[in-house]
Amino acid sequence: MIDDDSAVAGGSEPAVPVKPRMPYSERPVARARRAKAQELIERLVAEGRVRITDPDDDEIAEWRRVVNYAKRHGLEPVGKRIEKVPYGGSGLELFLAEGPHPNARSQRPQEGGGLVPVPARLGNLHPMVTALKDDESRLVMPSALRRRSLLLLQALATEAVRRGYEVRKAGSSFFPREGGVDVAVDGFAYTVTVRQEFPESTDPERSARLVVELAHGLTSRPGRWRDRKSRTLEEALGVILGEIEARAVEDARRRRDEQQARAEREVRWQAAMDVAKEQAVRDQLAEVLREEAGRWQGAAVLSSYCAALERRIGELDGAVDESALDSARRWLQWARGYLGSIDPLTRLPGMPHTREPTPEELKPYLRGWSPYGPERRDGR
Repeated sequence: MIDDDSAVAGGSEPAVPVKPRMPYSERPVARARRAKAQELIERLVAEGRVRITDPDDDEIAEWRRVVNYAKRHGLEPVGKRIEKVPYGGSGLELFLAEGPHPNARSQRPQEGGGLVPVPARLGNLHPMVTALKDDESRLVMPSALRRRSLLLLQALATEAVRRGYEVRKAGSSFFPREGGVDVAVDGFAYTVTVRQEFPESTDPERSARLVVELAHGLTSRPGRWRDRKSRTLEEALGVILGEIEARAVEDARRRRDEQQARAEREVRWQAAMDVAKEQAVRDQLAEVLREEAGRWQGAAVLSSYCAALERRIGELDGAVDESALDSARRWLQWARGYLGSIDPLTRLPGMPHTREPTPEELKPYLRGWSPYGPERRDGR
């Protein structure tokens, strides 16, 4: 008879209570990342910018995780966002920029985007669309799809021009099945292409689908639109143009931030150069001072010798042969003449002339800056 009431039917082991999993925020990795993120925010608020010079891949990955943690957990100051830009080649510069990130949901183009009129026929085309129409090596697809692709690009080009943008030949190369144009907004060019989505499909419905793509560049924003049951590509053209405009806002903001960062680096570099030049000129003057002090010390020794020789001649006057005394007096006279020629204090010294320091003379005082410009570090 089994009187152990912990046993269960079937001989199975008694159930072991499952220990609740520790919340992610309480795990050591999360706590360490939160501490790093908080420290980063404090430094950015206090210093404006944080630079990571010559990091390896692991360091860059960790800094990106720290920045993402700060963004996800709302650690950024109100009305600010953390931005990252390259610094000094392989380095990274972090700074606080104004306003929400362009990728924020509130900054995205509205789904409607405004309907863009699509022409019914291929007439009065934009020159870039005409060039695509005449180039049989582009938009290689069934004629009905090619015609629709050209109509989409014509509608996009017409609306872009109406909004004051420039439409020009695409700077990117395409596969034969693709064709597109560049839409330039505020000096930034965005390549829009059209292609057949499933060219190899034998399904008539699938093979008739088109895709409009907007080259991603440096952004992670959406860049691909397909025919959907709820919306055709013709109805999405307003959204596509809205996305181009949103990217232009983002790129203009990035350009301003980079220009500001370059200007600030220029100011800091110039300040470092001014200090380094002052130190390098100080080295030049110190070298002259040491040389003059050395000459003065040598002259002082010779002056003491001349005084001692004069005393000795006086002591031996009448005690030694007169020719010997006369020779000693002539030697003393020459020595005093020579002394006068080398003593730096014979004439009152003036402020020495200095020259422009060389880059090599500046490097020891630049604390990592390059003497060749603010965009280079350590002479590289």
